[in-house]
Formats: sequence, C-alpha cells, structure tokens
Amino acid sequence: METEENDGMLEIRLVRIRGHVQGVGYREACVRRATALGVTGWVRNRLDGSVETMLQGSPEQLADMCAWLSEGMSAALVDELAVTEVQPPFVRFDNFERLPTL
Repeated sequence: METEENDGMLEIRLVRIRGHVQGVGYREACVRRATALGVTGWVRNRLDGSVETMLQGSPEQLADMCAWLSEGMSAALVDELAVTEVQPPFVRFDNFERLPTL
C-alpha cells in the first residue's frame, strides 16, 4: 500500500452491510466480485453480525460494487447498506482481501 494525495478518479467508500450476511459465504463472494470489477480494499465480519468493507476504485466500479453488495448473493439477505465516502488523502490498496473479524 502506498499513500496517494491526488489520484484523480480514484475514490474510497466504507460500507457497512446489515442483514443475514454472516455464515453464508458473503465475504468470499465479495472478494470474488471486487476482484472481477478491479476494486481494491478489504472485507471483514463485525462482531455485531454485520459485514464491513473498504472499497477503492473509480466511481463506476464503486457504483457497480455497491449495487452488488445491496443485492448480495442468493444465500444472503441484505437489510441495510450504509455507505460513507472517505476523503483523500488515503492509502492506495494493491488488492482486495478478507480481514479477520473485528
């Protein structure tokens, strides 16, 4: 990871997903979808039963990823998607990974 002060169209969103999203393979599916879209960042379970993800990419990539997150996957039931825009400067992620539960 490296710090980027001016990255043009690169944006970051912190997203909290609530609903039935743990124990159904949601994080692994999230990693696969983010990788396919070229989105970088991370995803992790939260102790409150939600899933949290940091997404980095172009506005179009982030819109596509957030649309996928809200639909989830067939085994997940997403009740709420809370999206927060992260302002620069920020760290640039090299890939998308699954982090331990927080």
